[in-house]
Amino acid sequence: MTKPLHLTDPIVLKVLAKYSERSQRGIEKYGQTLMRDDLNLIEWLNHLQEELMDATLYLERIQKDITLVEIEAFSNGYREAIKTRTN
Repeated sequence: MTKPLHLTDPIVLKVLAKYSERSQRGIEKYGQTLMRDDLNLIEWLNHLQEELMDATLYLERIQKDITLVEIEAFSNGYREAIKTRTN
């Protein structure tokens, strides 16, 4: 038996909302859910591989623009923001 969800973590709730929105866009675009049965295992694996390849391309693009100075500045700003929130 599945337990009912009693989520209170705002991060988890935000991610779940994004999943829900993404699912809805996919249904609108393709007219079906991920329960579709027109793809075999190899085709599903190819889709996954393509998505992961896209992710590495996005990372490479982001890394192109980030320098160590920017990372340090971001980290320091993040630490300060956290201190401000907790005080």
